[in-house]
Amino acid sequence: MEHIISLLVENKFGVLARVASLFSARGFNIESLSVGPTADPTMSMITIVTTGDDRILEQVNKQLNKLIDVIKVVDLTEHAYVERETALVKIHTRAEDRAEVFRIIEVFRAKIVDSTPGTYTVEITGDREKVEAFINQLRPLGIKELVRSGRIAIMRDEVKTAVDQRRRPHMVEAK
Repeated sequence: MEHIISLLVENKFGVLARVASLFSARGFNIESLSVGPTADPTMSMITIVTTGDDRILEQVNKQLNKLIDVIKVVDLTEHAYVERETALVKIHTRAEDRAEVFRIIEVFRAKIVDSTPGTYTVEITGDREKVEAFINQLRPLGIKELVRSGRIAIMRDEVKTAVDQRRRPHMVEAK
């Protein structure tokens, strides 16, 4: 089963190496890895996509929580979340294919970020399925080069039910 693990960590030298070493030591493959600073520059968010059974992933989560620079570990696959991935695709620009390339770009709301006499470089952002579908549509036209970012993900806020809203304290009007 695929797991998307979100780690809030101290933004310090060597933290990523320690996290990656933990996965390596347990024999887990990291399928996707993304790291970036948060709104607080002293902390970073690491998003790791990996596969494994629930029992072993639970052990990994416990080990991650023991790392000194790790502040919070969340397996996002247990919650509602939003994910995105970006891909840059360099494709051939033969005259007979240009109309089809533009049609595909429009359908997927991608954009051309660079152009040369022989190629277009196209950027697409979306969930994994959208990026995969876009690449599969372009493949018959001749992909010269392809680069994909790691997936990033963030947990959605909980949806408040009517019962939860009734429990909210009433606001006091200012006089």
